[in-house]
Parts: sequence; C-alpha cells; structure tokens
Amino acid sequence: MSRFSGLYEVEVGGAANVGESYEQAAARELAEELGIRALPRLLFTFINRSGLSPHWLGVHEAVVPDAVVPDPDEVAWHGWLTEPELGSALLEWRFTPDSHEAFSRYLAFRSAQS
Repeated sequence: MSRFSGLYEVEVGGAANVGESYEQAAARELAEELGIRALPRLLFTFINRSGLSPHWLGVHEAVVPDAVVPDPDEVAWHGWLTEPELGSALLEWRFTPDSHEAFSRYLAFRSAQS
C-alpha cells in the first residue's frame, strides 16, 4: 500500500539501494514506474524535511520518449504538464509532502543556472 495513496507526485522516485548511486536509482525507478529507459543526470541533492522523516533527495533530469507505459501497481495516473500548469496544479490538487519543496528547489536551481 502506498504511503501517500490518492495524492499526486511531482517526482518519480524511491529509495536508493545500498551501493547504488543517485543516477542508478533514478534510472531504475523510471524503468519500474514508467517503463522508461533513460540516463538521468543528477542536478542537485537536498535534505527533504517534509514527509514521514528527513531524508536526502536527489533531483535529476532526463530526456524521455513520448511513449510512457506506467506500471499500474506503481502509478494510478500520469500526464505531461507545462510549468504553469504544474504551478496551478500544486495550488489546487493534493500532492505528496515533498512535491512542493522539490519543485520549488528545481525552479531555484534552474534560475541560478541562467
């Protein structure tokens, strides 16, 4: 059973296994959850203090194909949203506790890169 059943999630992810890099874990989770084979690139890490307990979170980017085949045991719904659509959804829909922080940190990171 999902810890956050019925909530939306900005990220695809899960815990890294012992000895697994952030990139390896992200690639594994993309394959498990969305059926995507991609090479994620780690952008940054941070201590996420929202959710059940503090934990390190790695934010990645990856080029993915248009065809996504989500695992129904992992994903109830998926969709592509533009940045403004996602910003609106974060205000209107119920998201997991870490979604807001991860997205705002991503936007700050991207802005600092400009």
